[in-house]
Amino acid sequence: MNDWTSGYVAELDYTHDFYRELAPSHLAFCATSQGQKHGLNQPTLNYCELGCGQGFSANLLAAANPHIEVHAMDFNPAHIHGARELAEQAQSPNMHFYENSFEDFATVSGLPESFDVIALHGVYSWVSRKNQNYILDFLAKRLKPGGLVYVSYNTMPGWAAALPLRRILADRVSQGEGPLPPRIQDAIEHVTELQSIGTGYFDSNPSLAAWLAKVKTMSPNYLAHEYLNKDWTPFHFADLAGDMSQAKLSFLASADPSDHVEDLLFTPEQIAALQAEVNPMRRQALRDVILNEQFRTDIFAKGRLRHSERGTIGAWFETPLALTRRYAGGSIKLTCRNREIPLEQTQYEPILNALKDGPQTVRALLDRGVFGTGTWADISRTLTILVGTGHLAPCLQQDGLAERSERCRAFNLAVCKRAEDSETLRFLASPVTGSGIEFDRFEQLFLLARSEGLSTPNEWADLAWQILAPQGQRLHLDGRILETPEENLAVLRVRANAFAAQRLPLCESLGITLEPPSPEPQTQQSQAAA
Repeated sequence: MNDWTSGYVAELDYTHDFYRELAPSHLAFCATSQGQKHGLNQPTLNYCELGCGQGFSANLLAAANPHIEVHAMDFNPAHIHGARELAEQAQSPNMHFYENSFEDFATVSGLPESFDVIALHGVYSWVSRKNQNYILDFLAKRLKPGGLVYVSYNTMPGWAAALPLRRILADRVSQGEGPLPPRIQDAIEHVTELQSIGTGYFDSNPSLAAWLAKVKTMSPNYLAHEYLNKDWTPFHFADLAGDMSQAKLSFLASADPSDHVEDLLFTPEQIAALQAEVNPMRRQALRDVILNEQFRTDIFAKGRLRHSERGTIGAWFETPLALTRRYAGGSIKLTCRNREIPLEQTQYEPILNALKDGPQTVRALLDRGVFGTGTWADISRTLTILVGTGHLAPCLQQDGLAERSERCRAFNLAVCKRAEDSETLRFLASPVTGSGIEFDRFEQLFLLARSEGLSTPNEWADLAWQILAPQGQRLHLDGRILETPEENLAVLRVRANAFAAQRLPLCESLGITLEPPSPEPQTQQSQAAA
C-alpha cells in the first residue's frame, strides 16, 4: 500500500491561521508599490490555494471577497472535512474545497480552466521534489497570462547553521514510538542535553541557542509541520526562481512591503553593493546573504508588465487605505526586522488622523493635504512603511461592499460562535480590506454578546464569564491564575471596557460586525403601496 502522506506529517493537524500575504488586495498593493501592473481589480476572479491546511485562510478570503471563486486543496481528509464544515456554517457558495494530492488535483472535474492567483503558503519547502514538479506543472497549465503566484519558502543562507540541528530533531522523533507530541518533547530534551554538555557545533554557532529557545515555546502541531517532514528544503533564491521559470514565471516583488524600502534594511554601503549587481537574480541572492535570510514571501508573475512612471502614480492614487490599528495620537514605534524605523511623527500623524474618518484613497488623502510638502518618493515610502508594519491595509473598492458585509457577518458569526468552546480561530474577515484582522477569544465573545443584544461592556463581560466558568477556564493576571469568580469577572470587565473604547471603533471602521444590518425605513410611497 502506498503511503498517502508522502512523508508529510499527518498525525497532528496543522494550525488554524491567516496570513495577509494571501489576500488579493495585499498582493495588488505589493505589485503597485513596485510599479508593476496586475489584473486583480476585475469584477470576478478565480483564486487557488495549493496545500491549504485547515482551509481557514481560504474560508476567510471567500467570505471577504464574494466576487472571487476560491478553490483550495489539501491531501489531509481531516483538514478538508473541517474546512468544508466552516464554509457551510459561513454560507460561502464561492468556496470550493478538494481532498487531493498535488499529483491528481489537476485532473479534478469542476476546476476553472485558469486562475488569476495561485497561492502556496508554507508548502514548497516542505514537499518532495516529485510533488514540487507536480506543482510547477499545475502553475504552467492553470495560471492565466498576467496572473500572480504567491509562494513562501525557507531560504538559504539563513538556515545553513541550523540544518544539522533540524536533522537531529527529525531523526530522534522518527526513531521513537508512540504518540507524536511526547516524541517531539523527547527530541527537544535530547538536543538541549547536547547543548549543555558542550559541543563544538553549538560553540561554533552561538545563534542556535536563540533558535532552540524559540522551538521550546512552539506547539507540537506547529513543530511537526514546520520542521519534521521527511522533505524539508531551504532554497537559494536563484534555485527557486529557476523552478518558477519552468512555468514561465518571473519575480515580481516581495509580499512584505517593508522589503520594498531598501534603506530600512541596508546600510548605504550595502545599498551600493546591491546597486552594483546588474543581474536581478544575483541581486536578490546578494540581498539574502546580507540579511542572512531564512524565509521569503515572494510574488511571481506570468507575463510581467511595468507601469510607466505616470501609470504607477495613477495606480497609487486609486488605492484605498484603512487603519488596522487604533491611533490615539502622538508618536508610535515602527519596527522592521526588530529594528526601529526612523520615521518622523509629522510624516505619519496626519495620515493616521485622516484615516480615523474611515478608508480613503491616496488621491483623497492628497486632496486633504495630509502629505504636506513631501515629494512623491517621500509619500509612497511613508505609505509603504505604514502598510508593511501593519498600521494600514489596502482596501477593496466601494462597489460590492453591501454583499461583502453580509458574507463577512455570516463568517465572523460562525468564528465567534466557536470561541464559546476554544481559542483556535483568531481572525475575523473585513469586507473593507478583503482580508483578516486578529481578535483574541475574549474580543470575539464580546462581539458575540453585542450580537445577542447586550449593550454595555459589563454585560459583555458577564456573558463571557457565563461561557468560560462552566468549562473551568480561568484568567491569568500578573503571573497567577485568578481563582474566584469575582476576580475573573473584574478582569473581564476591564478587558471589555478597553475593547469598547479602543477596538470597537476599529471594528466599525473595517465593517467587522455580527449584527444584521438595520432595515431601511419605508418611504411614504412604499407604505402607501403596502
